Amino acid sequence: MFGPFLPDGVTIVALVVLAVAITFVVKAVRIVPQQHAWVVERLGKYHATLSPGLNIVIPFIDRVAYKHSLKEVPLDTPSQVCITRDNTQLAVDGVLFFQVTDPQRASYGSSNYIVAITQLAQTTLRSVIGRLELDKTFEEREFINHSVVSAIDEAAMNWGVKVLRYEIKDLTPPAEILRAMQAQITAEREKRALIASSEGRKQEQINIATGQKEAAIAKSEGDKQAAINNAQGEAAAVLAIAEATAEAIRKVASAIGAPGGMEAVNLKVAEKYVEAFAGLAKTNNTLIVPANLADLSTLIGSAMAIVKSRG
Repeated sequence: MFGPFLPDGVTIVALVVLAVAITFVVKAVRIVPQQHAWVVERLGKYHATLSPGLNIVIPFIDRVAYKHSLKEVPLDTPSQVCITRDNTQLAVDGVLFFQVTDPQRASYGSSNYIVAITQLAQTTLRSVIGRLELDKTFEEREFINHSVVSAIDEAAMNWGVKVLRYEIKDLTPPAEILRAMQAQITAEREKRALIASSEGRKQEQINIATGQKEAAIAKSEGDKQAAINNAQGEAAAVLAIAEATAEAIRKVASAIGAPGGMEAVNLKVAEKYVEAFAGLAKTNNTLIVPANLADLSTLIGSAMAIVKSRG
């Protein structure tokens, strides 16, 4: 009597088998996204780390226990109060950048590696700030960041995490310290302004003195060159006059030696003699007459004798 129901039973069994097969396939296939890593446990024990792409696991035996992102992760560290070397409170907060490099260690090395990194960053930061004075904390940010990264990275290796960098976001001293720092900055700026003003006046005086010195040197050089030029001009004038006189004398001597030259000389001497006495008569009230005025020819002869003797 069960014969008519046999086909329906086979269908149900086939459907059940198909459902189990589909479930098996779904459970066996694992597709891991890029830049991710999945840790698989087999019967509660670490078995493998699934890389990005298509992966096959044994359903109901293998289990994806942990999923890790291999991207760089920024992590805000809570603000905390640190005490500097000169006993000044300083509120500090920052951001930490890390990356999972070993998914197995990240799964089993620490119960919560993010909390561990955050706590270690805070304690290391307090230690580094405690070795610096307040003024140095603002100047040595790079040193603080490097010190925190070095200390955390050494410990984070056991957690499968690589600490890439740490950046301080804000350093906030108390309000009283801020007012004192502002007053110090104002005084320092006023001091630099006074120094700059005095240096400017000093440079101005130096420039004026240098200019006067250079002007005096230039004037003396000019006077010297002018005197040299005047002396050279006078010497050239004297030389020119001497050469002209010599040339005139040579021409007179040549003229005297020519035919009729002596007669011309006699006439010229007589003219000069008469002009000289005429000039004396015009410039003086007293008329001077030579004793031998009647013997004018004798005087001319005497003058000519002198000319001949020099020629």
